[in-house]
Amino acid sequence: MLSASSAPVIRATLPVVGAHLNEITDRFYKRLFEAHPELLRNLFNRGNQANGEQRQALAGSIAAFAQGLVDPDGPGVSGARDLMITRIAHKHASLGVIADQYPIVHKHLFAAIVEVLGDAVTPEVAAAWDEVYWLMAETLIAAEKGLYEEAEAPEGSVWREMEIVERLQETPDTVSFTLRRVDGRPAGTFRPGQYISVQVPLADGARQIRQYSLSSTPDQADWRITVKHREDEPVPGEVSGRLHREARPGDVLTVSAPFGDMVLPEGDGPLLLASAGVGCTPMMAMLGRLVDEDSKREIIVVHADRGPDQHAHREEQRRLVEQLPQAQLHLWYEQPDARTPEASVGRVDLDALALPKDVTVCLCGPLPFLRALRGDLLRRGVPATAIHYEVFGPDLWIARG
Repeated sequence: MLSASSAPVIRATLPVVGAHLNEITDRFYKRLFEAHPELLRNLFNRGNQANGEQRQALAGSIAAFAQGLVDPDGPGVSGARDLMITRIAHKHASLGVIADQYPIVHKHLFAAIVEVLGDAVTPEVAAAWDEVYWLMAETLIAAEKGLYEEAEAPEGSVWREMEIVERLQETPDTVSFTLRRVDGRPAGTFRPGQYISVQVPLADGARQIRQYSLSSTPDQADWRITVKHREDEPVPGEVSGRLHREARPGDVLTVSAPFGDMVLPEGDGPLLLASAGVGCTPMMAMLGRLVDEDSKREIIVVHADRGPDQHAHREEQRRLVEQLPQAQLHLWYEQPDARTPEASVGRVDLDALALPKDVTVCLCGPLPFLRALRGDLLRRGVPATAIHYEVFGPDLWIARG
């Protein structure tokens, strides 16, 4: 809780600070990487730094947290703040972030605030925003500590080596890799829907980290990730490209313990699992677990893609759905063909589906897909608390409210 002396200061200065947060975070990252270039090479996603998405996500999360402190009783504020903290904590834990790194961030963030706002940063203003920072940092540190304990990994020690034992070309631009621990121990279980981080050394000596959803059934001896890479993207992924070009059976990857907060909802209530593109990967783990449990839940599976040839795990997904007595599969393709006469053309139209009462929803795919489907679901009366999602990359959604 924000102190009585700081609350009016934050309330008064939040509009000004918020208006300059993108500039502040831009200066912050420049200062941070000048002082600690190894962080850009070996921890932060260079692609997200280059396109500005990480800066936007940081700015939005700070503003959202501060707003929640000064207006804790606002509609949906508490739940949104808790979700934001949970998602950031899972991402940090998957990177092995430790408490000792927060003072480094504080030093360069507050130097950037002073650079941008100048004389407006009075001692009173600095003290109030310092309180906001440490309230957010300490909340994250506590959440990350709990995640490390749950993973039985001392703070930051989340990494293990796993060998690629199988590589399958799922589609022209999607490859799956089956991973097995090199020490002979079982890979370990995970909650269906979670992801792992993968460290990949690049040609320039950097060690970049990316997250990939686990697309295998949780209780199998090995893990599987599915990696999409398109060379025709404006900025092709450097890590996905390296894995596509070079990763082969026998190679060893350094990967993290599983993390991620969008997991298979418990209970026996109805489910809607909706995905687009490679967003089908966490849904594969969920379907696998449901099959293993011989689930009788009512399940609607929705998937959108460019076409059947681009739909990763298409036949496997169909087989899993067919093994669930109360499940149905609905496909939307931009370019369907004779192999999939049941597929609809174009974008997903949830109005074409009868949604069960009290349905719980899991969404995964590109941000425009998530926004569109969430809006449709809210319009149809599905509560926001029943809609869960995973977005690949910085979460620009929740930070903007």
